[in-house]
Amino acid sequence: MDWLRRVAPYLFITPYALAFTCFIILPFFVAFGLAFVKLELTSQQPAAFVGFDNFREALGDPYFRKSLWVTVYFVVLAVPTTVALAMALAVGMQAMTQRWARNTVRAMLFVPGMLNVAVAAILWQWFFNGEFGLFNHLLESLGLPRLPWISSRALAMPSIVFMTLWWTVGGSAILLLAGLQQIPGELWEAASLDGAGAWKRFTQISLPMVRPVLLFVLVINTIGAFQVFGQTYLMTRGGPELATRSVVQYIYETAFNNYRLGYGAAMSWLLFMLIAAFSLVQFFVLRKVDA
Repeated sequence: MDWLRRVAPYLFITPYALAFTCFIILPFFVAFGLAFVKLELTSQQPAAFVGFDNFREALGDPYFRKSLWVTVYFVVLAVPTTVALAMALAVGMQAMTQRWARNTVRAMLFVPGMLNVAVAAILWQWFFNGEFGLFNHLLESLGLPRLPWISSRALAMPSIVFMTLWWTVGGSAILLLAGLQQIPGELWEAASLDGAGAWKRFTQISLPMVRPVLLFVLVINTIGAFQVFGQTYLMTRGGPELATRSVVQYIYETAFNNYRLGYGAAMSWLLFMLIAAFSLVQFFVLRKVDA
């Protein structure tokens, strides 16, 4: 049975390897090929190789640039807020002396992340409703005027960021808490005996030692923020006046509503390059600071 022991690990990973190949590797190469082809399903013209024309069209497309700026605006609002709040929550949970309290808070933070984006978006649509929403009801009970949470150009994106913060901060906080729990307690005790306050212990001990986990959380949140789609599409359909139409939504509408598959693939690759650039910058900046 020695041959079975040698083969068993490969048998276990085969289903995942097949799924990964079919749904990740194969679409990756198909999208790469489509990016250089003019393929429009509503046109009678056959697919034709056009080189970099799709990329040039995307860079000159005002709607693509608009959706790109909307996405960057979301990233700038969501990522720093999520990481900062997650770190604060992780530090707070780490400071809890009773284990049951820490586990309770950790479970409460993790529950929203278990919800499907459709469920979370429908729930928060009701919260933000201008007529009978929960938030406007609370404002009226305090004698304050109602706010057009998701129907105003100025408030729509911050409102979506707030919903995303509630939905995603728990996972980041738990990852950071796991990083903090790996720090030897003797370091904090020694710093306390030397007279270091809470802020100094955090900046001199906790933050440097948790930086690898912080880098991971920052990069993962940045990648996820650049791919924002479900929240904006389900809550506002990209409105009002395209103020919340993300680049992923524009790619989806171009490829699957307008049936311009080649052009949509080219925009997807431009988004991929932008995400890769931001991730590399974050990685090298934090690595340099750590050094």
